[in-house]
Amino acid sequence: MANKKIPKTSVYKWEGKNRQGALLSGQMTGQDAVMIKALLRKQGITPSKVQKKGIDLFRAGKKIKPMDIAIFTRQMATMMKAGVPLLQSFDIIAEGVDNPTLRKLVDTVKNDVASGNSFAVSLRRHPQYFDELYCNLVESGEQSGALESLLDRVATYKEKTEALKAKIKKAMNYPIAVVAVAVVVTAILLIKVVPQFQEVFASFGAELPAFTLFVIAISEYIQSNGWMILLGLVAAVFVFRRLYRNSKKFRDTMDRVLLKAPVFGNIIYNSSVARFARTLATTFAAGVPLVEALDSVAGATGNVVFREAVNKVKADISGGMQLNFAMRSTGVFPSMVLQMTSIGEESGALDEMLDKVATHYEAEVDNAVDGLTALMEPLIMSVLGVLVGGLIVAMYLPIFQLGAVV
Repeated sequence: MANKKIPKTSVYKWEGKNRQGALLSGQMTGQDAVMIKALLRKQGITPSKVQKKGIDLFRAGKKIKPMDIAIFTRQMATMMKAGVPLLQSFDIIAEGVDNPTLRKLVDTVKNDVASGNSFAVSLRRHPQYFDELYCNLVESGEQSGALESLLDRVATYKEKTEALKAKIKKAMNYPIAVVAVAVVVTAILLIKVVPQFQEVFASFGAELPAFTLFVIAISEYIQSNGWMILLGLVAAVFVFRRLYRNSKKFRDTMDRVLLKAPVFGNIIYNSSVARFARTLATTFAAGVPLVEALDSVAGATGNVVFREAVNKVKADISGGMQLNFAMRSTGVFPSMVLQMTSIGEESGALDEMLDKVATHYEAEVDNAVDGLTALMEPLIMSVLGVLVGGLIVAMYLPIFQLGAVV
């Protein structure tokens, strides 16, 4: 059975009429056009046109995002809870997917499962999309006979994790984007507008104000060395990304620096606590032993400080220490998390307590990001006003002085 070849399926667009003569159209997944026509006739539809759906050039190379995997997981959980067989669930999901890359992934996993492999084994063949935590939870669900329940937990975990990441990116990207626009606008003014005023000032024959001379000097420097500055910035970004991608030591250093950064550091700290609690709650509730669960938790926190702390907790627990004492000894986790963990261990409801912790810190991140965004808007507008307004004042100051003399 393992070597059985699975027929390839594709998405077909069809048009036809029902028994009442009404025109209908839609999409359907099948092996070929003949099979699609047969299925339509069974539904009382006389097909007039069936053709394979073409590849959208704008979507052909579209990447699969983590949120796509979260949506796929939620759909699988919903299908299986409704009693839809596993293989049929794959077909239904693939039919509704617009991203060709994701549709191909779903079909590949389906074919692996149909060939006799378990769902978890099929997922492990795509580690770039399904991490070890995801595969372990699916495997636990298959072994315990509660796959739909575990998929629901995994879907919730992925959705909340991605929502948290989106909040962090929002907090980081907004000010960066606005500052970038401010730099571009300022550069255009210095390169294109200031030289025009400079020609006018040359005809005055009078001494220019110091502020105007300063702006003109900056304009001349950028005009002479603009390409060098641009190349330097591009090279700096390239080197930074290369170092971050290839150097673990550099990534660890950046993690520690960001954790201590004003304002942003608190958001990153709370998000790491939330991910720690959410991941541990999900794995522990799935029946994964605590020591094994901490392996997945260490990588999911997203920060080297927490990763090292979780590894230390794991070592202490392996030596017989309770979880809350092991966490306390690291000096990384806040007191609320320690107290809730202690209550959870004593009451036998550790997963519930950790879930409440995760919800609390996710809300803290949401509030912090919303507050930061509200604070950054007037602040950034002020910076833009000072930059652009300062350039305008510098250019018109000699004209005002000339008018006063006249």
